[in-house]
Amino acid sequence: MKKFLFIFLAGFFLTTVSQAQKFGYIDSNFILSKMPAYAKAQVELDKQSAAWQKEIEGMHQAVEKMKEDYKAEEVLLTEEMKKKRLAEISRKENEVREYQRKVFGFEGMMFKRRQDLIRPIQDEVFTAVEKVAKARGLQTVFDKSGDLIMIYTNPVHDYTEYVLEELGLATDKQNVPGKHPADALVDDPDSLPETGIQNEGNETQQDKKKVPPTKKKSNN
Repeated sequence: MKKFLFIFLAGFFLTTVSQAQKFGYIDSNFILSKMPAYAKAQVELDKQSAAWQKEIEGMHQAVEKMKEDYKAEEVLLTEEMKKKRLAEISRKENEVREYQRKVFGFEGMMFKRRQDLIRPIQDEVFTAVEKVAKARGLQTVFDKSGDLIMIYTNPVHDYTEYVLEELGLATDKQNVPGKHPADALVDDPDSLPETGIQNEGNETQQDKKKVPPTKKKSNN
């Protein structure tokens, strides 16, 4: 019932907006997938992620080696030595978890690196959208890739190709996404690759790949 009400209100809102002002929408996923700068940034992020991931897994293997050594020598250790060895193993495990959170956790090193590389691209897209909106007399521009639920979109209101033209990326293959599809303009730490070690209370993440929908250039 709540979902139906939300859809109804969204439809009512869009109808009201369309009567009062001219609006359009874009697909930021599709736009990013066409940008060489985004593809380059993604390659750099993948390399950095792989390096950090390898480092963390090396730390994890070192902890496992400590556990194996303890089991092999346990019968030869005094109770005091056992407590000391177990405490050291526990401390190392905590260090690995803490470092993993520091690198791949929310607003961690990887997340901040993504922001550093992606934000200039976001700004470039926003500037292009702003120019298209002003040139076409649009008061409102929605992002089809965002959180707004668009249950129906008339292609006549699609300004994605105009933004690509503004960015100098328009081609004859309008309906073909680029090689690096994006989830959205907003960085999402949940899209980070697996590290091989689980954070406390959080499962390791898997990359999510979405194929942007095909586009038809509007005649506006």
